[in-house]
Amino acid sequence: LLDACGAALGFWSVGDAFAYGGMDFTDPNKTFIGSTNFFLMGVEDLMFWLFQFAFAASSATIVAGTLAERCQMAAYLCYSLTLTGFVYPVVAHSVWSPQGFLNANAVYPLWGVGVIDFAGSLVVHLTGGSTALIATYLLGPRRGRFYDYRGNPLDKPTEFPGHSPALQMLGAFILWFGWYGFNAGSAISITGPNQAQVVRLVAVNTTLAAASACVSALLVN
Repeated sequence: LLDACGAALGFWSVGDAFAYGGMDFTDPNKTFIGSTNFFLMGVEDLMFWLFQFAFAASSATIVAGTLAERCQMAAYLCYSLTLTGFVYPVVAHSVWSPQGFLNANAVYPLWGVGVIDFAGSLVVHLTGGSTALIATYLLGPRRGRFYDYRGNPLDKPTEFPGHSPALQMLGAFILWFGWYGFNAGSAISITGPNQAQVVRLVAVNTTLAAASACVSALLVN
């Protein structure tokens, strides 16, 4: 919940401006971050902001598993605001803004090709994963499981009780359903012939990928 709230305020106030402020496909100049449209002032395409906000919030939620129940709520809100207000927008600007130095659609793309990131595999997930790795390092091992509350290692890890299977199933279906918006939604930005067929294929692949992952995990387990 704090991810969604922090991301909404962070990306609304400064995040979107840093990521896409002054976006111009005819301008060959590269910039580190955007510098206009703070607090959505002058932004006409609010649906674009809403779609990009979902990406920004997702970069924050990826980290939730490493921080949940392990830091103060105020610290977590500060992290969420910082990640979606500045850290993520810098990465998004470099890849997805036409003034970013990695953008494939820039007037002069890096090494003639730039970087193509479909549905946030680099911009969203690598950013969130790297942040989670740093957060895990700072927090250290979970106390009470591998170490006691004074930091001394335990001879045998303490077993944690299992979580609610009902909530696990609900979370899996929510995530699965959300990926249709992410993946198929990203495909509609493709222009050219057979666009409708591309969107359909993306939706089918999303379905088969989730189903295959579930069955594979079941067999391995």
